[in-house]
Amino acid sequence: MSKVAEAPGYIQVFSDGSVKRFAPEIATASIEPCNGYKSKDVNIDPLKPISGRIYLPDFPESGVINQQLPVLVYFHGGGFCIGSTTWLGYHLFLGDLSVASKSIILSVDYRLAPENKLPTAYEDCYSALEWLIKNLENEPWLKRADLDQVFLSGDSAGGNIVHQVAIRAIRNEDFRGRLKGLLPIHPYFGSEKRTELETANGSAGEVEMNDMFWRLSLPQGSNRDYFGCNFENAEMSVAEWSRFPAVIVFVAGSDFLKERGVKYAEFLKKNGVKRVELVEAEGQVHVYHVFHPESEATRLLQKQMSDFIHSF
Repeated sequence: MSKVAEAPGYIQVFSDGSVKRFAPEIATASIEPCNGYKSKDVNIDPLKPISGRIYLPDFPESGVINQQLPVLVYFHGGGFCIGSTTWLGYHLFLGDLSVASKSIILSVDYRLAPENKLPTAYEDCYSALEWLIKNLENEPWLKRADLDQVFLSGDSAGGNIVHQVAIRAIRNEDFRGRLKGLLPIHPYFGSEKRTELETANGSAGEVEMNDMFWRLSLPQGSNRDYFGCNFENAEMSVAEWSRFPAVIVFVAGSDFLKERGVKYAEFLKKNGVKRVELVEAEGQVHVYHVFHPESEATRLLQKQMSDFIHSF
């Protein structure tokens, strides 16, 4: 049995199809308030399985106790192959974001590739959005959720998932008008045609790693022009583009994927999306908010996300 793919410290894939993942430090959910929020894990679909973690800001009794809160559904990154709601970086970032943005956050654990290739992640994350609508009355932590103020966010592969889930949502009358905005962070896209940065000297290692994750996650027989990888190949009508929600695309100045994020924002504008913003974190690396959830740059990102959410 030989190793056929590896991201050191995160995942190893072997010739017999077996996969070994290495989890970084993880955090357990706590229904006791901590740092201004509480959290708990929920089963979205135990048969698949799909699970989630809900973050609820804990307001003082004298505060906005009965106020309805916007809902942010978050999809973690990891090249569709790694990542979890339980990773400490995600837990701290999203807990603090729920406080900063006064939002209820549902972080989703979808099934991972290569065991579950695309479009499984898209289907699982769309299921989480459906679960949210259906469980408004059953889940006590959603009692204050304003389902006319729903937002989707995620980083890297999660940013890619945001786009795909939004396309499905605008085609469903249950979500029409409810999905206010998308907040992809350092979104992970690709194509068979290389970008300028991908062909530049010194980029070979980054290109190889990105290609590996795409190879592990794309359906059998697909290449990087698969609709989920190359956003230009999604089949969307003019009417559907007219219903597309507002988008704020976050990119990082020192991120190898920055070029793809900029192109994504330009593509949305070209297709008539009414509100598209592009925000760059100068000098920052890919998913810095997960590696440094309490940094000054992350605090700024949380403020920018909060301002966007409350601009509707």
